[in-house]
Order: sequence, then C-alpha cells, then structure tokens
Amino acid sequence: MPNIGIPGLIIILVIALIIFGPKKLPQLGRAIGETLREFKSSTKSMVDEVADDFKIEDAKEVKKEKTTTIN
Repeated sequence: MPNIGIPGLIIILVIALIIFGPKKLPQLGRAIGETLREFKSSTKSMVDEVADDFKIEDAKEVKKEKTTTIN
C-alpha cells in the first residue's frame, strides 16, 4: 500500500471540501474522530480481555507444573 503523502492529503481535503462544503466538513471530521475513538476503545478492551484470559491460563499451567513436579 503506497504512502499518500502531503500532496495526496491536500487533494483529498480539496475534494472533500468541494463535495461536503465548508459548513459540513467540521461536523464530518468530528464524527469520524468519534468513530475512530470508539473503535480504538473497544478494540483495546477486547485485547485487554484476551490478554487477561491468557494470563489466567498461564497461571493455571504454572500451578499444574509445580504440583506435578512436587509429586
């Protein structure tokens, strides 16, 4: 996937300004920002939940290994 770069971003912003107009553009940016923030928050919570599950499983395996080596 090629990098967009500064000229590409400028072209995208000009096209968005033409399509949506100067009054709708801030609202659109705000909505996109909120959507990305919510997506980031929910993916972080999912990753944390999975990581916690792995920590619990690892702790159970360590405990099982200790009990089998003692016996």
